[in-house]
Amino acid sequence: MTRHRTTARGASLLLLAGLIGAAVVGSPGAAPKPGLVAGKPIVFPLTGDYPYTNNYGDPRANGSHAGIDIENVPWRNPVVAAEAGKIRWHTTSSRAGCMLYLYGKSGTTYLYIHLNNDLTEKSEDSGGCKLGVSYAVPDGAKVTAGEQIAWNGDSGDAEGNHHLHFEVHPDDGAAVNPMPYLNAAERLLFPGRIGASFSLGIRGVPVAAGAGTITMRASAVRWWPGGRWTSLVEERTVELAVAKGAEVDKTLASALESPERRTLQSREATSFTAFTGRAKITAAALRGEALVAARITRPGGTTVTSEPADGQAPADPLLPEPIDDDAEERSCVYPDPGC
Repeated sequence: MTRHRTTARGASLLLLAGLIGAAVVGSPGAAPKPGLVAGKPIVFPLTGDYPYTNNYGDPRANGSHAGIDIENVPWRNPVVAAEAGKIRWHTTSSRAGCMLYLYGKSGTTYLYIHLNNDLTEKSEDSGGCKLGVSYAVPDGAKVTAGEQIAWNGDSGDAEGNHHLHFEVHPDDGAAVNPMPYLNAAERLLFPGRIGASFSLGIRGVPVAAGAGTITMRASAVRWWPGGRWTSLVEERTVELAVAKGAEVDKTLASALESPERRTLQSREATSFTAFTGRAKITAAALRGEALVAARITRPGGTTVTSEPADGQAPADPLLPEPIDDDAEERSCVYPDPGC
């Protein structure tokens, strides 16, 4: 057998190559980012920026905790699909109550536990695990990422504690810690099915306007069809284009017609509502991007019509029915369509 002798120069070159290879393998950029599914973040399973802590693995009466509990979530808060996939209901667990499985297209399975089974906020357990009470889509439905699939509740052994127990099972196998997935998840402005028609109401304080746009520090959102005014846990900034021929509050008209965007510091305490025209839901729209305002109002205000470009008549924005922005939120009882 022929033996090859390594010279000192050759040894140095091999050592350098090894160090370079080690640097490439150990580079943070080369390592997969935690919490991604098929290279992408999931959608946060609830609308709203609700906080959570890492209680995965905590001891429970029946073993260790297999998911993370997202706590202090209001009754019937929309629950959404973490990714596109297929829904299966599960209604026979006394501990989990009303729950569902989302079989994601990536092969990852998600469990949503303690869904709503009440007809009122009194936790009377009289609604059962049914479509329109617990579930927003039929058993076996195919859903898109960010589509509403259920309502939050306190069924099973969570009585009196409205929260969502959320589990992640890669490759439909054993549960893993959902924490990195939730940390990386996209937070949507509202829920919806990609490709469906929608309109939005966004309530908040305008912070900038001009060049055909308005930026709002949003505090609540409502979506049509099927939504109700929902407070945002943390205010978020939303920029909207303003449609030609839009109806706008007269106190904003001059700022919106300005060729340059400028900060609106004088309206710190004044809340406005921007309504979008009818459009098709996209992933960008769900994130609060690429939205177009067709009407901007405020309680007690007066609207004026902005001039359409080149003398053209404005298109019909197909807005939702007018609502009373000053009305206080009333209690919601299923099957009231406002719930």
